Amino acid sequence: MFSDFPAWWEALSPLAKIYWIFAFPATLLFLIQLVMTFIGGDGDHDYDDFDHDGGFDADHGGFHIFTFKNLIAFFTLFAWSGMACIEGGFSLAIVIIVSVVCGTVMMIIMASLFYYISKFSHSGTLN
Repeated sequence: MFSDFPAWWEALSPLAKIYWIFAFPATLLFLIQLVMTFIGGDGDHDYDDFDHDGGFDADHGGFHIFTFKNLIAFFTLFAWSGMACIEGGFSLAIVIIVSVVCGTVMMIIMASLFYYISKFSHSGTLN
């Protein structure tokens, strides 16, 4: 595939090119997030001690579906499932529907995981 990249790229359909454009950066960012999560550098720190006068309430414990991690997961699964459907010979409508559904399901799964994992924390006070 990469021995003659320009010829390979020109042979792709326009839809396949779009999916590849999404797949490369999304997969790279997904892998970076995965490694950073395992080594503890994912940036999810509790900044409740930070004194600010912004006038907003930062709720960290809710169900958040549109986060950076979830969007990266969406585009990763969106692109790879779309390319799998293209290779399977499905029609344009089926390719788009399947890839959007797969990406959305991945976002919901990740948001649910982070929501339920956040419920494992406790305040340390006795009730």
